Amino acid sequence: MLEELRKFNNLGTPLYFWELLEQLRNGGSWSQEDLEKYFFNRVIDDRGVFDGCIPLLKLSKIINVNESGDIEIKFEYKYIFHNKELCQGELLKGVLSELLKDSELFNIFSPEYISYDVVYKRIHIDFSAFGLKYANLRTLLIDFGFCEPHPYFPTKKLIICHEWKKFFDKNFVPEIRKRKMSLEELRKILEHQQTNGAEAEEFVLEFEKRRLNNKEGVQQVSFDDAGLGYDILSFNTTDSVTEDRFIEVKSYSGLKPYFFWSKNEVSVAGRNRDKYYIYLVDRSEFNNKDYEPEIISNPVKNILDNDEWSVEIDKYHITKK
Repeated sequence: MLEELRKFNNLGTPLYFWELLEQLRNGGSWSQEDLEKYFFNRVIDDRGVFDGCIPLLKLSKIINVNESGDIEIKFEYKYIFHNKELCQGELLKGVLSELLKDSELFNIFSPEYISYDVVYKRIHIDFSAFGLKYANLRTLLIDFGFCEPHPYFPTKKLIICHEWKKFFDKNFVPEIRKRKMSLEELRKILEHQQTNGAEAEEFVLEFEKRRLNNKEGVQQVSFDDAGLGYDILSFNTTDSVTEDRFIEVKSYSGLKPYFFWSKNEVSVAGRNRDKYYIYLVDRSEFNNKDYEPEIISNPVKNILDNDEWSVEIDKYHITKK
């Protein structure tokens, strides 16, 4: 279904569908061509193109075409759509019910792109999960109130709206569990990781301030932009005029230090070379003010090209040529 829908620019808005369904309810014979003429050159919800709306309703089995070529609302939806307040929610439920049968949907709603906000206690979905390929679906879900832009990262993350949480847990979680783990387990893991990460960054922030005799300008930047590729901006010495130390904080627990390093972080480290540092923090030492983390400068050279470290590829990103 998703593959068929991706070729359309606009999959519809609540007001457009309400007006379209109202025409069908009022009787008369409406073919797809008639409806397209009716909405031609109209602007509804700031949209002027409605190419994917009728195909979406057909694929969702909300409407069908009779032997005469006329479009009809399926019986189970007729009376629900008489109520404007119910129309938006029930229409989206009908669309999602069919989309959930498409396994491609869970390449979007997958643990790779889902995270959990400890502060807001809400489920995040990365914008990149949809990409350009399914940008029209992302727009539809926002328009219908299934999700909304994150208040601090509106161009990077979406948040599942409160009113759709039960639907998400009931209909999305079982398939996510089959593929990897339950969303609840994922939440707990992500929450635990975020808490550990936040504590480690706070530890390093205080460590840097002590190392530099409280020099002004040391700052934690991960709160403002998680995609920078480093967590803390600092200085090499107290005499540094501008920030010249980019610190990525990694924490671990156990005898041997270990960490996960993202493609973006490696790329940023490669560009900044000797200005880029990894601070490895043993979580068991969080409360020890005399503890010093392991500091590794130019980690692309000193880790990736160093036999003292074992590097394993956790996953591959594969694209068909």
